[in-house]
Amino acid sequence: MSEETPGFDEKPEVPADGTSEDAAEPKAAASSDKEEAAAPAGDSAAADVALLAQLDQARTALNERTADLQRLQAEYQNYRRRVERDRIAVKEIAVASLLTELLPTLDDIGRAREHGELVGGFKSVAESLETAAAKMGLQQFGKEGEPFDPTIHEALMHSYAPDVTEDTCVAILQPGYRIGERTIRPARVAVAEPQPGAAPAVKSESAEGEEPSDKDTDAPEKG
Repeated sequence: MSEETPGFDEKPEVPADGTSEDAAEPKAAASSDKEEAAAPAGDSAAADVALLAQLDQARTALNERTADLQRLQAEYQNYRRRVERDRIAVKEIAVASLLTELLPTLDDIGRAREHGELVGGFKSVAESLETAAAKMGLQQFGKEGEPFDPTIHEALMHSYAPDVTEDTCVAILQPGYRIGERTIRPARVAVAEPQPGAAPAVKSESAEGEEPSDKDTDAPEKG
């Protein structure tokens, strides 16, 4: 066996490519720096895409909420109009019911006025009642000589008259009352119709033509 020569150490193993580990480390560091520099650019693009997607979702949600709000506002406006219409209808019904109960009293006041019995304190009370009823919208209608209208008149008496050309109210037995366009009691009247077989109106002489006079017939003929 040969003895090892003192003073000589074994040579370190050299990589096949001829580079040492210390030389390879800077190259690896440089490549890692490049990867790290490229990585932030890709992450930024992905973040932008994600932000755009979130923005689109937020816009869609905003449009949906705006449409819901507009729909709720329209429904609320319709509800308010419906409530107001119902309130007015209920008020009109209540007022009409009250005034209908007062009609017999108003009829008594009218008859007392016709007979000259509306005097003194009774007159003041009657006029106050009529004024209050008028403020609540009560209107009286029905006059002699107006054409008969079955929608607002109730015929209690019927006759014929030669001086009328259509169905006419010749007497008001009870006045009618209305509130606005609503009739709460028709006017009770006596109606007269044109006389059956009455002669038609006389035509004018210009329409009938001229007849020869006696003077013309008695005149001698000229030879």
